[in-house]
Amino acid sequence: MPTSLWLPPLMLVGSNIVMNIAWYAHLKAPHRALWIAVLSSWALALFEYMLAVPANRIGASRYSLAQLKTMQEAITLVTFVGVAYFLFGTRPNLSQLAGFVLIVAGAALVFRSPFG
Repeated sequence: MPTSLWLPPLMLVGSNIVMNIAWYAHLKAPHRALWIAVLSSWALALFEYMLAVPANRIGASRYSLAQLKTMQEAITLVTFVGVAYFLFGTRPNLSQLAGFVLIVAGAALVFRSPFG
């Protein structure tokens, strides 16, 4: 059975949401001990890896390594904006949005590259 085109990106979205929460949610409680932040982030990272590793394994049959990595980075930006908004009420400013658009444009080049 052929691998789904959408399963790896969907799994990467899930893994990136979890990882962004692991990286940034502890900033909501700066009074807590750093070791608690590290251990709780590490525990979340375990679940992130449970999505990211299979996403890459499955995706390798449909996408090149460069495409998988590029997809990962673009998804990280999008999920970061969402997590920053929902956890902190932070919205990107125009220059940040322009930078994100340029990164996504670069990602599009990787998927359309005539060089392989």
